[in-house]
Amino acid sequence: MPPDVDLILVGGGLANGLLAWRLRQCRPDLRLLLLEQGTRLGGNHTWSFHEHDLTPAEHAWIAPLVETRWPGYQVRFPALTRRLDSGYASLTSSHFHRCLLGRLADVVRLDTAVVDIQPRQVRLACGRVVTARAVLDGRGPRASRHLALGFQKFVGQEVRLAAAHGLVEPVIMDATVDQLDGYRFLYVLPLGPDRLLIEDTYYADGQSLPAEHLRARIAGYAAARGWRIAEVLREEHGVLPIVLSGDPRAFWAEAGGVPQTGLAAALFHPTTGYSLPDAVRLADFLLACDCWEAAPLFEAIRGYSLRQWRRRGFYRLLNRMLFLAGRPEHRWQVMQRFYGLPEPLIQRFYAARSTLADRIRIVSGKPPVPVGEALRALVAHDLHRKDSR
Repeated sequence: MPPDVDLILVGGGLANGLLAWRLRQCRPDLRLLLLEQGTRLGGNHTWSFHEHDLTPAEHAWIAPLVETRWPGYQVRFPALTRRLDSGYASLTSSHFHRCLLGRLADVVRLDTAVVDIQPRQVRLACGRVVTARAVLDGRGPRASRHLALGFQKFVGQEVRLAAAHGLVEPVIMDATVDQLDGYRFLYVLPLGPDRLLIEDTYYADGQSLPAEHLRARIAGYAAARGWRIAEVLREEHGVLPIVLSGDPRAFWAEAGGVPQTGLAAALFHPTTGYSLPDAVRLADFLLACDCWEAAPLFEAIRGYSLRQWRRRGFYRLLNRMLFLAGRPEHRWQVMQRFYGLPEPLIQRFYAARSTLADRIRIVSGKPPVPVGEALRALVAHDLHRKDSR
């Protein structure tokens, strides 16, 4: 019996949404089914990226999904304030949802819970089984004993102010605030003359997210800058993995042969947690492969993910420096030093394309953490094995 559809994409988040969007552009002949357990695609998120993260061709195909762009951004640290002349852009889940439904309404099923996933079929909560040539699981990060993690966690509020804020470009790191629970910074996006997205963000060892405390800190940050919040329009929160070490082959063995996308495939920048560039690249990689059967599709994505893992060992090393060397309240010094480096190096870093010269430059000189602890962090590449004991 032929399958019901060619591809089932489980989870309507960023990675599967971008893949579905790209397939509709380039392979409209493929029969898709996009299943999302929530009431809208993309959940409740804001995704951002830097101009140099993507190629011109990649910028072109995601352009309709981008809601806001800025020509540059700022960072602020106790001993450094800098504007970087690199473009920055954001997508919101509400805009993402509208765009995808406008093009893919015929294949999207919202409020649809999946209770079992196999490489070629899914079982829905209603009991129905739907078959496909391949199923792709894009439901977010997978817990695994084969990864040692730190965490980037945040609460963000989109607010309307009582008066114009005067901010014309994002402040993607304001670390002039009190350092609590690890490296803390505020992230601020100007969305309109009197609208801001303000996120209180932490690079921390634990996953706990005391939302009430973070809401209070957002309010305090706004008040300290003379911004009176008239209304909180929405709130988002997240706990993103920051990989310190791992066994990627064992991680992939846990997938049971089901092709994975996005965070479930460990496809995100190891240090920053940005996931949009990897989701864009994976969509184009799969189009180039043009293989839509479960077993070879699984192997193609697995191989792609493993190659990215090998190429990005340097970023995991930096993560260990950030999380393991020095006192948590002093971790901001690592980032302050980094943002004093040349802008092209910073651009390549965010794009996960650091050259050998970049890597030498980043780690050379006097480290902003104790030398002994820095050296121990450099060689601590088996933390996942220690954590699993």
